[in-house]
Amino acid sequence: MKVTAIIPDDLINEAMALSQADTITETLKVALISYIRSQKIKQIGVTIVSEPLEFKYSAQELRDLNRR
Repeated sequence: MKVTAIIPDDLINEAMALSQADTITETLKVALISYIRSQKIKQIGVTIVSEPLEFKYSAQELRDLNRR
């Protein structure tokens, strides 16, 4: 997809340096992938807080199972 965006040069230059990308397109791909991943991690965190994980076995029971 082609997109026209007005982004400050200093922001692009810093992103290119940090991502070690050769092109602006590659830099933006890296930035978007990173942003999407961080948002998904936040969503998972919210889900875990609202619905905590429940473990079927205690730590000792797991140790015993692993030793069999």
